[in-house]
Amino acid sequence: MLTPNQIEARLERVLLTVQKPGRYVGGEYNAIHKNWDTIQTKVALLFPDIYDLGISNVGLKILYDQINQRDDALAERAYLPWLDFEDVMRENEIPLYALESKNPLANFDIIGITIPYETLYTNTLNALDLAGLPLKSADRGEEHPLIIAGGHTGTNPEPMHAFIDAYVVGEGEEVIHDIVEEVARSKSANESRAALLFALAQIPGVYVPSLYEVEYQDDGTVAATKPKVEGVPSRIMKRIVAKLPPPPTNFIVPNIKSVHNRATVEVMRGCTRGCRFCHAGFTTRPVRERSVEEVLDAAEKSIASTGYEELSFLSLSSSDYTGIAELVEAVNERFPDEKLSVSLPSLRIESVSLDLMEGLKKRRSAGFTLAPEAATERMRRIINKFITDEQLLTTAREIYERGWTTIKLYFMIGHPSETLEDVEAIVDLSQKVLKEGRRAIGGRAKLNLSVGTFAPKPQTPFQWVSVDTFEQINAKQDLLKKKLGRGIRLSWTEPEDTMIESFLSRGDRRLSDVILSAWKNGAKFDAWGDQRRYETWMNAFAEHDLDPTFYTHRPRRVDEIFPWEHISTAVHKKFIFRDYQQSLEGKIRVDCREQCFACGILPQFNDLRRENPGKGWMCPEVKPKKIRKMKDLSMETL
Repeated sequence: MLTPNQIEARLERVLLTVQKPGRYVGGEYNAIHKNWDTIQTKVALLFPDIYDLGISNVGLKILYDQINQRDDALAERAYLPWLDFEDVMRENEIPLYALESKNPLANFDIIGITIPYETLYTNTLNALDLAGLPLKSADRGEEHPLIIAGGHTGTNPEPMHAFIDAYVVGEGEEVIHDIVEEVARSKSANESRAALLFALAQIPGVYVPSLYEVEYQDDGTVAATKPKVEGVPSRIMKRIVAKLPPPPTNFIVPNIKSVHNRATVEVMRGCTRGCRFCHAGFTTRPVRERSVEEVLDAAEKSIASTGYEELSFLSLSSSDYTGIAELVEAVNERFPDEKLSVSLPSLRIESVSLDLMEGLKKRRSAGFTLAPEAATERMRRIINKFITDEQLLTTAREIYERGWTTIKLYFMIGHPSETLEDVEAIVDLSQKVLKEGRRAIGGRAKLNLSVGTFAPKPQTPFQWVSVDTFEQINAKQDLLKKKLGRGIRLSWTEPEDTMIESFLSRGDRRLSDVILSAWKNGAKFDAWGDQRRYETWMNAFAEHDLDPTFYTHRPRRVDEIFPWEHISTAVHKKFIFRDYQQSLEGKIRVDCREQCFACGILPQFNDLRRENPGKGWMCPEVKPKKIRKMKDLSMETL
């Protein structure tokens, strides 16, 4: 394996031959450099896509900050090279390395991989291969680093079970310290890799796939997932932090333009709205908020430490943050003379107030984004995102009148209950929104329409439903392209992207062979349209005698055991199924802040709540009688 000095010498010879060499040199402002020789535990944080995207990943920033606060550990970063530099690396035998020290990833104790979405699976294999590491966990020896993955894909880690030593289920701020300490202890005791994996499985929120086995029924569905050894839990409960720790503020300033060149502060985590298609909304419960003062202080420190001129307040639904109007006004007071734009990237139409728009007007960026998702009352009831057309049109009118020239609307097509009439309604409603803009500001009004295609996700009420067919998706997209008319800019999801996402998100352990074969035959950067190789995926399914429609177009049985049954987000399956039944009946659940529906979060985390009272938890207080009802909804009842 090359030394850091040897890697740097080879980089000097080749970097000017590739696109954007700034991706690969490190040395960014605010990057943390520690003495490699004096640190006990060394962690490489890997984002399996290019630097331009990974440098903005919030999860990676949080873990980088948390680990580097420790005196006994260091965290460095690595990203997947683009195709041109990958060729150069392989030709010149340069292993994947960390930007801070130029040490090969194989030299670290832990490689922590953030996998927020399924189309990064082949990229993950590509990164491990570039690092010179065995792809399969079973093939790694005592000399190899521990491969740990986390992110939203942890709610169904089974398709990647063969490649990951341990998966973190849930939030990482606390569990990363448990892992670092366990690895340090094991290293000092000179324990075997097997002993370390068993010890990691004892940490709440850590899943070690190799310690479990799966049984299948004759129809190909899962019969059970069970521990192979005594002493590991039969069900892995997601890890949660009772109080959000102080957010990172010394963000690394990238060497090149990245996808999000701005300072970011997470104002709250979780969502109480209950949109039935939303994976994050169901798996990040409960809602916890930071105080306005804490957010404001973090914003001030972030701007001072980075020099950014845009500030973004992050959450799943920023306008639902209880102090949002106060926060925006406080930003206006704290930065009165600075040219600082403020963005709220996730706004609910029904919670965007006039006061909020007035406050944002002073810090206005070019556009304003809203997500109605559906354009008919029937579909809104099915997905549990009920607003009226009048609410949307009134909000749009107020936005245009306050000087914004561009509104972006997010819609979704492809739910199995959807008709062409529902898609036609997207056209009609979008044209009405643009008409409101032209009444307010004339020809300057613009409307951008992003229409994604529904992909059922695990741990949500729609985990039981099928994916729309290629023919139906194409028909719906053709309708939109033909009828939207001038003045509306449309973007959409290619049907092949939807299929890849769908079979990977609800896949079982057998898909690990498919993923490996697809990668071996050239599949990588699956989220990039010009790199997607759908036929390669279909050939991989055929090679292993599996039918992709088993994972995409097959409606699930009511009593089906899912591949992720042993992974719990603390939202009970019985609650999720009742919500699915209500979607079939077109029934709405109101915001959880108005009424508790006994999803299971409070019984699971009551101890945390008692230990951390008044810390921003947004679940309503529940009477003892209601708690008894929630106990009746244990996972064992379904």
